[in-house]
Amino acid sequence: MGRVFFRLRPLPYGYIPNRHFMTPQTVRLDLLFSALADPTRRAILAQLMAGEATVNELVEPAELAQPTVSKHLKVLERAGLVERRRDAQFRPVVLNAAALVPAAEWIDAYRRLWEGRLDRLGALAQSLHRKEKVVGRKGKRC
Repeated sequence: MGRVFFRLRPLPYGYIPNRHFMTPQTVRLDLLFSALADPTRRAILAQLMAGEATVNELVEPAELAQPTVSKHLKVLERAGLVERRRDAQFRPVVLNAAALVPAAEWIDAYRRLWEGRLDRLGALAQSLHRKEKVVGRKGKRC
């Protein structure tokens, strides 16, 4: 058998690579994107876009148990996407769309970056295409 030059060891629990990149903004983005990653939570947010709702009202279309919906709401609440209010004995859940602003800004920054790169790539392709036409014309004349 061949030699093993290194040995893989499991990472310790809670290990975060590049810990120096973990700023409050990146932690907030991680919470937002992890909350949005689940289709059930996205469906709950879509339902809340129509207006506030109680947990029981959110349970009906989801066809999930009330504790399951409550767990999803806790994740959304921790990410800042929903808030729970008190209205007598009811605790309606309300969408907090302003919490999506950091994610939209992050996505927009990368959109601008890639649009700029694609524009430069398109300009390069056009210039190469023009040069190819010029070389092709010269070749036909000879």
